[in-house]
Amino acid sequence: MEYDVIIVGGGPAGLTAGIYTARSLLRTLIIEKAVVGGQIASSFEVENYSGLTEVVSGFELTDTMRKQCEGFGARLISDEFIRFEVIDGGYEVHCENNTFKTKGIILAMGAHPKKLGAKGEDTLASCGVSYCATCDGAFFRDKNVIVVGGGDTALEEALFLTKFAKTVGIVYRRNVLRATKILQDRARQNDKIQLRPETVIEEIKGKDFVESVVFKDVKTGKTFEEPIDGVFMFVGQVPNTETIKGQIPMNEAGYVLTNEKMETPFPGVYVAGDMCVKPLRQVVTAASDGAVAAVQLSKYLESLE
Repeated sequence: MEYDVIIVGGGPAGLTAGIYTARSLLRTLIIEKAVVGGQIASSFEVENYSGLTEVVSGFELTDTMRKQCEGFGARLISDEFIRFEVIDGGYEVHCENNTFKTKGIILAMGAHPKKLGAKGEDTLASCGVSYCATCDGAFFRDKNVIVVGGGDTALEEALFLTKFAKTVGIVYRRNVLRATKILQDRARQNDKIQLRPETVIEEIKGKDFVESVVFKDVKTGKTFEEPIDGVFMFVGQVPNTETIKGQIPMNEAGYVLTNEKMETPFPGVYVAGDMCVKPLRQVVTAASDGAVAAVQLSKYLESLE
């Protein structure tokens, strides 16, 4: 089947792009391999997106975007993108279960949580080691947990975990937090939260479930072990760009290099969202990228007529 536009990724960047292209009466297909909404769909609260007059969940926000897309006529399917290739008259998009033809592509595959790399992390993944507080927080009612990371996401998730956990330790390598001041203030004012600066995790221990954590003081080099029931990792992201490696220019970390028009070296192929090199990765910047890519692609398609 042929479409005017194929968007790979159903997060805020892809959904916003879909709203713009479908509203322009372009036959639009959005391909998402996991949950529509991307990473933000698992966030318990979103309060800093423009236009919100009350706090909503990430799922609520992105579900509204999805409904807008479908309302304008975009089609959303669940499939896993494998590659795209140049053909006469456009591109062929290969997925695990389908192959489609299109004149234009917007790649918006997003990113996924980065692993810490500590001993025991992989062994105890989903057994007390988690990368999503909203998903797993309720399992740690009256338990002692730690959050690893000092940025906005780490503090947001730590504050959410206080709804369930007995104590929440925030472990970070530096002596200062990187999160915005309002989140730092909220964390310091919460009696359940314990800030643990200049500390790293050496090992996560447990037989069938997390039982303890070996910490290291980065100043003294001393290690010590404490009983811990859960470890939540928020130490950064990894771009989902493996499928286009070698086709689209990237930096050493795998983020796509682009210009202000979100163009790639392939005419009619654009990129958007968290997979791109950018100073800020938020819903609002992802949506902006999606809008820019969609408008530029629309102009490109008009030039073909």
